[in-house]
Amino acid sequence: MSYQVFARKYRPRTFEDVLGQEHVVRTLRNAIAQNRLAHAYLFVGPRGTGKTSTARIFAKALNCPGGPMVDFDPDDEVCREIEKGICLDVREIDGASNNGVEQVRELREEVKFAPSRCRFKIYYIDEVHMLSTAAFNALLKTLEEPPEHVKFIFATTEAHKVLPTIISRCQRFDLRRIPTSLIAKHLLHIASLENVNLHEKAAYAIAKGAEGGMRDAQSMLDQLVAFCGESISEQDVLDIFGFTQGETVANLAQRILERDTVGALRELHTQADGGKDLARLLVDLIQHLRTILVHQVDPAAAEEDLSPEVAAMTRTQAAMVDAERLLRVMDELAEVDARMRWAGNKLLHLELGLIQAVQTLGEVTLSDVILAMNDGSGGANLAAAMPRRAAVPVAPAPAATISAAPAPAPAPVPVPAPAPVPVQATPAPVPARAPAPAPAPAPAPAPVSTQPPAQSAPVAAPVPAPVAPAPAEEAAPAAAAPPVPETLEEAWKHILEAVHQTYPLYEEWLLHGALLELTGQTAKIGLPTTESMARESLLRPASKAKVEECIAKVIQRTVKMEVVLDPNLKPPPATEMTFGLSFGDSTPPPPKEAAAPAAAPAPEAPKEPEGVAADPEFYNDPLIQAAIVKFKATLVK
Repeated sequence: MSYQVFARKYRPRTFEDVLGQEHVVRTLRNAIAQNRLAHAYLFVGPRGTGKTSTARIFAKALNCPGGPMVDFDPDDEVCREIEKGICLDVREIDGASNNGVEQVRELREEVKFAPSRCRFKIYYIDEVHMLSTAAFNALLKTLEEPPEHVKFIFATTEAHKVLPTIISRCQRFDLRRIPTSLIAKHLLHIASLENVNLHEKAAYAIAKGAEGGMRDAQSMLDQLVAFCGESISEQDVLDIFGFTQGETVANLAQRILERDTVGALRELHTQADGGKDLARLLVDLIQHLRTILVHQVDPAAAEEDLSPEVAAMTRTQAAMVDAERLLRVMDELAEVDARMRWAGNKLLHLELGLIQAVQTLGEVTLSDVILAMNDGSGGANLAAAMPRRAAVPVAPAPAATISAAPAPAPAPVPVPAPAPVPVQATPAPVPARAPAPAPAPAPAPAPVSTQPPAQSAPVAAPVPAPVAPAPAEEAAPAAAAPPVPETLEEAWKHILEAVHQTYPLYEEWLLHGALLELTGQTAKIGLPTTESMARESLLRPASKAKVEECIAKVIQRTVKMEVVLDPNLKPPPATEMTFGLSFGDSTPPPPKEAAAPAAAPAPEAPKEPEGVAADPEFYNDPLIQAAIVKFKATLVK
């Protein structure tokens, strides 16, 4: 007797033998038991999932002695003939080679005749999508109203190529890919029947390579038995079919997620030198990244078919990257997969793909920018979110200048005022700052004594301006503890200062507001009716938490913030939004020069600095404040 391959030797013979298609088997069994048989069936599914086997089993159940019958005897004579394909009343037609109108016309003539010995005359057309459009149209009428003794069973791997008019006349059954664990279990069963020692990891590797097709898995096992003999290990499977071990794919993914370009390329070259199929390696890598993505949503489902080692690595890798970056990497690798199918040098394309994947992980996304801005850190968190390239900019220096400049920003304006040098008695109006230049030991703060040696006598007055913020900052922590503000206005002023120092980006949303109520657990903040967008921004969870933190620092207790639109509050003047702005430029704008003659009296020159500070609406304009923070500017005039 000639040798019979495993795919034919272990083909399912009854409904109980069909694996992984319970939904199809149950429907067919119930239809037979209830005598609800349709005249046409369409089986759709990938290769090796049991379309032909299910069709033959269904034909046996219909034409067995005493049928239709669910529990038939597969060793009956009629069932054996159907199994071998020699039954006169069950015709198997290859749609690829019999796809013309003439063959369909012959079939239409045959269906008129009664079956020779069975109850039904069954026509099974495999790869039915290969029929021509004319052949489909010729079959329509017969398929819609066939004789009572005729049943049609169609099978296809590409249902979208079948005419909708054909599909609508059939009961459609979609056969699924068989789970990897089920294929591996069945392979171990076959190996035990064949007295072959098949390792469990080897069975899993075969099942994974079969991609849900039982026939493919059985054919690979047959080939392995011929090569290895009575013992088959996982390494034998990897060597013969060029598959890559799960741990190897996970290691390659680890190199990519760690942005280790050198390590990823070395791992790739190791696999290429070992003769691995690079296209298959890329598919396995994309599949592993997909497993990581699923693990972030449903860990149990992701680890269902993984070995313990790969499952542990997947858990670690799922915490290393966010879903957005992972999807972008998978898109890059999918494009590489499409290019590699037609490329002569597959290794080159895969190398470029791995490099691009590493660079993609290192890019800052729009979500990172939005998250950093909403966090209120003014960009500090954005620098932390950026991978390695983001550490290059000199971020700390600007941060220091921003924190030092805001509160005493109006104070530097007095610098041009002391223009008349002879007036050295002018320190009298400002006794707190003037003593610093003359007697070094007199002022309490030590930093002031270190600055004066660098100044000359005429320049003594301007220098204390930059020195003043430092003592103010040092004194702030000490003064924060004692008194709690007694009035709402005073509390609101301190809250704005706290927000300005800690989260300057939020200050412009609060500038035109007011503290309306401050109860035991609630702080109600009012904004003008024109500030609805600012209200929405403040009520975001991240923004709200930051502002509540600043309020708690001022009133020394935790409260919940409420933001309402109050029509009694004065909206910000629209005219001042674009009037008289100059940042870091010694040349004043024309509107200011026009205003200067109005305050022309020469004796009032020393009051010029007070003019800017005395206009709080101008200085507190949100646009001006935002520009000062963003461009690190100083309001000169």
